[in-house]
Amino acid sequence: MPMTRETYGMPHLAPGSGAVVTDVVSGSEADIAGVFVGDRVLAVDGAPVRDVLEWQWLTAESDFVLTLERAHARLQIEVEHTVGRPFGVSFADLLFDGVRECDNSCTFCFVAQLPRGLRASLYVRDDDFRLSFLSGTFVTLTNLTDDDIARIAEQRLSPLYVSLHAVDPAVRARLMCPTVEDRALERFDELLAENIRLHAQIVLVPGINDKEALDETIEWLAERPGVLSVGIVPLGHTGHQSRFTRSFEDPASARTVLKQVTERQEELTVRGRRAWLQAADEFYLNAGLDVPTADAYGDFPQYENGVGLVRTFLDDLVEETAGRQAARDVVAVTGTLFAPVLTRVLAGVGLAGAVDVLAVPNRLLGGGVSVTGLMGGAEIIDAIRSYDGEGPFLVPDVVVNSDGLLLDDTPAGSLPAMTGKDVRIVSTDAMGLVAVVCD
Repeated sequence: MPMTRETYGMPHLAPGSGAVVTDVVSGSEADIAGVFVGDRVLAVDGAPVRDVLEWQWLTAESDFVLTLERAHARLQIEVEHTVGRPFGVSFADLLFDGVRECDNSCTFCFVAQLPRGLRASLYVRDDDFRLSFLSGTFVTLTNLTDDDIARIAEQRLSPLYVSLHAVDPAVRARLMCPTVEDRALERFDELLAENIRLHAQIVLVPGINDKEALDETIEWLAERPGVLSVGIVPLGHTGHQSRFTRSFEDPASARTVLKQVTERQEELTVRGRRAWLQAADEFYLNAGLDVPTADAYGDFPQYENGVGLVRTFLDDLVEETAGRQAARDVVAVTGTLFAPVLTRVLAGVGLAGAVDVLAVPNRLLGGGVSVTGLMGGAEIIDAIRSYDGEGPFLVPDVVVNSDGLLLDDTPAGSLPAMTGKDVRIVSTDAMGLVAVVCD
């Protein structure tokens, strides 16, 4: 029996729920229908709207009725809609009913390792399949309901990104400490049976899900054709917890992981799974090894997960600097993990004399955190102040959120005033660096 738009167990239309309209395009169908900025869209044809995905799904019809809340009063508007034409509204958020939070108490949860005093949003442990589809965030599947599976299948929310970590029940229990029944592996197979494609992530924790457990997890995933890629990333641990004192920072342990991964990659390539299994850049940097060539990453399916970023940067830097000369001297600000690589590659393209590399240790998080994207404003400011030179200092925009704030709420726009030097926020990619340095 075909599913209808009302079969997902939709909640009652509660006051304050729904989508807040932040913009109405002049002359659009929304404008003509009488939708105003500030209206709260509660339902379409009586079905509550919980997120932008549901909005798109419910408004795909040629005609529909909107239920709005305006000035604490409800009203209904009949809409004549041209299928395929943008309706003409924007909303304040992607999710209209709040973010679903995690039902697990993972031993390695990075959110639980944050220091006190950061902005509240950083402590939200989101585990929302909708954000997985919309933004590529990884979810555990432990909080999925039957209605969620039905909705994902009907609305074709594919691909999704799943944090699997391990398939052995005892290892999963030790890692994830679920507060509800752990049906994630069952849910994983249910989604695959509905032809939903999945990207998997394994956060590798020394002595728990590595070695034989890792082989078992890789093989379990390899047996499932609907799994598009598998990324292995190292445990991240801060100085604000006592469970972990190491990850794979030392060269020997990182090389051991890469040897195991390389062996599995070779086996999988023979089985038609080329570029399917990939290790995060951190393993290679910690091991002191060159990252693989671009063809090893396929179409870079786990780029946002820290897999292939370095290779992309290096190749782009070579391409962008070809035939160009340095026009000015700059200082590139980066984390301690990437600094040696950047220094080496700049020399390779003839920019060593023009670009100094300023490596900034991470005092905010401490522990084994050394990636560029997690640097705080205070340590960047101190490093620039202490540097003998006026810059310009190029700070990659990966450290800045959509509100223009660094991790410790330092406004990016205040860096020049707070350092007394020429500080510029530039694109994190190679083009951002070259655009300033070269003619």
